[in-house]
Amino acid sequence: MRKELSIEIDILSESVIAVQTGKIYETNASKVEAKFINSIHKKDGWKFNWKKEYKNQSHLIYKLTLKIDSNIILGLISIEIKEDHVQVHLIESSPLNVGKSKVYLGIGANLFAFACKVSEDKGFDGNIGFISKTSLVEHYSLNLGAIHLGSGKMIIRENIAKKLIQKYFSHGSH
Repeated sequence: MRKELSIEIDILSESVIAVQTGKIYETNASKVEAKFINSIHKKDGWKFNWKKEYKNQSHLIYKLTLKIDSNIILGLISIEIKEDHVQVHLIESSPLNVGKSKVYLGIGANLFAFACKVSEDKGFDGNIGFISKTSLVEHYSLNLGAIHLGSGKMIIRENIAKKLIQKYFSHGSH
């Protein structure tokens, strides 16, 4: 089954922003453990089956949390280290950050920046790939600078990756 990303990029900021106050919060990304994955359920508002994703040995799952409170889960991302880039398989904002009542802005872009940083750290110059839902191809192109290769396949190249990395990692986040 082909996994298509459907997270919306609501804002590009230095980190995440509290909707009600406008306050900026630094974030951390950390690899998840099985115990954590077992606490993530669709009945709680998650769209994807993260347990199934976790079982794929080549996929690495990270959670994005607030630096000041690691119990506040902002979102999840599943990536795979390829020969020359990082492939993003799934990306999701937590139920707390979806829809009109979302608490924080910037989760999607933050997670994409994290994938770019992992790619850079692996020596791939920040290059990442992902498959987008058709309806969001233009959204990712405009908001992230992603390049559409056809059939929903998208990439973020070195120059854009470096901008995302600088925006999200210049303040010590992650």
